Amino acid sequence: MSAFTVNNIYSNILTSYAPKSSRYDSHKRDELKSVYKSIVKQNEDAPLFLMDESGESQKFAVNLKEDARELKNTISSLSSDYSSSILDKKIASSSDADLVEAKYIGPDDTINDAPSFDISVENLASNQVNIGSFLPDNEMGMEPGNYSFDINVNDTDYEFQFSIEEGDNNADIESRIARLISHANIGLSASVIPGEGSSALRIESNTTGIRGADGLNFVVSDENTSRTKGAVDYFGINNVSHYPSNAAFTINGKEHSAFSNNFTVDKSFELNLKGLTEEGSSVHIGLKTDLDALTENINNLAGAYNDFIRKAAEYTNSYGRSGKFMYEMSTLAGSYANALDAVGLALQEDGTLSVDSKLLMSSASEADPKESLSAIQKFTNALTRKSNEISLNPMKYADQVVVAYKNPGKNFPNPYVTSMYSGMLFSSYC
Repeated sequence: MSAFTVNNIYSNILTSYAPKSSRYDSHKRDELKSVYKSIVKQNEDAPLFLMDESGESQKFAVNLKEDARELKNTISSLSSDYSSSILDKKIASSSDADLVEAKYIGPDDTINDAPSFDISVENLASNQVNIGSFLPDNEMGMEPGNYSFDINVNDTDYEFQFSIEEGDNNADIESRIARLISHANIGLSASVIPGEGSSALRIESNTTGIRGADGLNFVVSDENTSRTKGAVDYFGINNVSHYPSNAAFTINGKEHSAFSNNFTVDKSFELNLKGLTEEGSSVHIGLKTDLDALTENINNLAGAYNDFIRKAAEYTNSYGRSGKFMYEMSTLAGSYANALDAVGLALQEDGTLSVDSKLLMSSASEADPKESLSAIQKFTNALTRKSNEISLNPMKYADQVVVAYKNPGKNFPNPYVTSMYSGMLFSSYC
């Protein structure tokens, strides 16, 4: 099997089954080495276990690992690139987040120089959409044979081949073509639009903006294809129903355009255009006050922690075998309960946190909020360490029977054998 084919298969698997990743799932080489060393060290003195290999156990461990990763990423998003403290994070403000969403990405050492500006949105960036002809589902107007067509994307031609057999109908072939295009990983998505006893192929570009010289992001044809032609005209997949467009907007009265609705301004703000402003109106972008940013970060932390606890409790109840995870999380939160309660975060019976907004605001308004809210940062650091621990070894919380303990302190790490479960540690984001 060629390397190209293997790469396409691997890309298709990742696209179809891998969890969504974020920029916090990208790591430097040193960080990945640290993860590997942690795995090796963890298995160096780990006893030999017999694991519960049931489907429920596997689902429990995988869900726990993914939710721990999501919690860690949320905590990372609450701190800046220049500080690990959630108490330092600056937050952008938008006078109408339904139209323009803003995120501050600039350095904290130049926070006082961060610009504020007004933006008006005249047009949103859009993608190209081709919709084919609606054909009767149970009929076929093409002769049996081998057909092909070409799609030009970013000045590169891709040929798609398919066969029509006796008994095939339009719906069968349309579904087959849609899968071919979507799984090719060339920046296009295809689907079948159902009608009343008929259906049509829909092809759209994954990217927005006018990127081709002819104003199109992709072109479908079969004029120079290697197999029998005729599929393009029959299915009508070269019919452009929606042409791509660029985003058009003004910042402080100056006109701008962009391929995407998501872009940065002055290396300080990341904007996401979501709607059009009315004529003569604009959206003001700036920074929230330190007090507002601080309380919003803490509320977001509590929300992320509560989601994590509720999901984990649901998995544990469904699994019905090991309460070790919930016990450890209860112990972790309990050790900070008094300090958190004093600043407005109260630990509930189900393990979640409730926020007393008035007490939190009062604590954040003190002369030195970093000192008064230090317990929250300590709790956050503990959560980060725990989420790392869970991600490295989620099977720790599944049912396991110890077969033999290793001789403590006299073992040597084997760099080629980490764990039979280490495959869970490597995904599209690692």
